[in-house]
Amino acid sequence: MSVPDRTDTKNHVKSVLKAFTILEELDLAGELSIGDLSRRLSMDKATVHRLVSTLKYAGYVSQNRESKKYSNSFKLLAMGNRVMEKTGIKRIARPYLEELSKLTGETVNLGIKAGDRIIYIDKIESKSTIKVGLDIGTSLPMHCTGIGKAYLPFMPEEEMEEVLNNTVYEKFTRHSIEDKDALRSVLAETRERGYSIDDEEYVIGLICFGAPIFDYHGNPIAAISVSCPKYRYIESKHQKLYSNYILDAASKISRQMGYSL
Repeated sequence: MSVPDRTDTKNHVKSVLKAFTILEELDLAGELSIGDLSRRLSMDKATVHRLVSTLKYAGYVSQNRESKKYSNSFKLLAMGNRVMEKTGIKRIARPYLEELSKLTGETVNLGIKAGDRIIYIDKIESKSTIKVGLDIGTSLPMHCTGIGKAYLPFMPEEEMEEVLNNTVYEKFTRHSIEDKDALRSVLAETRERGYSIDDEEYVIGLICFGAPIFDYHGNPIAAISVSCPKYRYIESKHQKLYSNYILDAASKISRQMGYSL
């Protein structure tokens, strides 16, 4: 990405535009150094350093103490969440998440794509004594989560391949997918049946089912998942039951977002 070329800059402050470009690049990449940002944005290092320092001071950027690299802060996530609560997917999906949690008795999550990763933006926790799930604001790779694997196969082919090529196939457990060819095969199966399965690929002892949410153009804009401890899971009973529940919930949310089959 490079800094946008503005032909009419009379009413724009160039440094503000550059600062937002930095935030957008960090959103796409996750974590970058001053040098990384300078190269990717074709921007002078001194300028990048000044802008990043200002963004850090204002609380919009944070710095990893070990790597010294920068990433967007939770302040931006909190602002985004407030927007979604008022007008977007989070507000619309909430009653369907609550219904899905009641039907399954398990933890239900809502996530959106951010760059090549998934960010969890809402959840309904199970009322069981032993709970499973991720905190709101958690960011994870797409290849090892029910939400990520539900989202990926319904993206435009070119965009999906870009994510597959950019993914670092970290093995969180012995069940994690190790390369893009294996992931591509799994995603083809997911596309065929309409829902994803994460069987202990991120956390041992946890199985998740995911389904995509579409906008009025038919593009995925989010996904939901049901997370269940393996000791409570009976495949012959729960796979069909949970997949039907989650597909129904995702379909209802998609219709609310303007999608029609």
